[in-house]
Formats: sequence, C-alpha cells, structure tokens
Amino acid sequence: MSDDKINTTEEKIHGVVDQAKGHIKDAVGGLTGDLGLQAEGKVDQLAGIAREEFADLYEESESLVEKGVSFVRDKPLLSLGIASVVGTFIGWLLMPRRKG
Repeated sequence: MSDDKINTTEEKIHGVVDQAKGHIKDAVGGLTGDLGLQAEGKVDQLAGIAREEFADLYEESESLVEKGVSFVRDKPLLSLGIASVVGTFIGWLLMPRRKG
C-alpha cells in the first residue's frame, strides 16, 4: 500500500522548483519582450502552486481517513449504527413515493 501513496515532501519541493522556474521564465520573457516565454513562466508558476496545494490536501485527507479508521476500530457498534441510520435515510430519500 505504501507504493500507492505520494511523497508529499517531494511534491512540495517540485512545486517550489516549478514556481522558481516560472518566475525566471516570466522575468526573462519580460526583459526580452517574449510574450510566449512570459506566459510559459506564469503557467509554470501556477503549476507549482497547484502541486503544493495538492500535496497539502493529500496530507489533510490522509489524516481524516486515519481518524475515521481509528473511530471505526475503537467503536465498531456505534459505527455500524451510524452507517445504518445514514443508509436508511438515503434509502428513504431515494425511494419513489406513491401519491395517494
């Protein structure tokens, strides 16, 4: 299962590198008047920011999943009860009603 996980630290580093590369391209494009290079730089900056944000969200979701798993392990009957109530409620919402 550890093969499926991403290395968030590595992703954050790649994000910072992408942003730095983007800043350089943007600056060089601005100095030379190359709008294409400037646009490429801005895209790299946005990609770097997105990569960092994704790594942060991934870490947060892992934390929430771990909390959920430990709740189910610590309180299996309560978890089963909650799942039953939620399932019944969803079934009630989705079940077609007869007009009488």
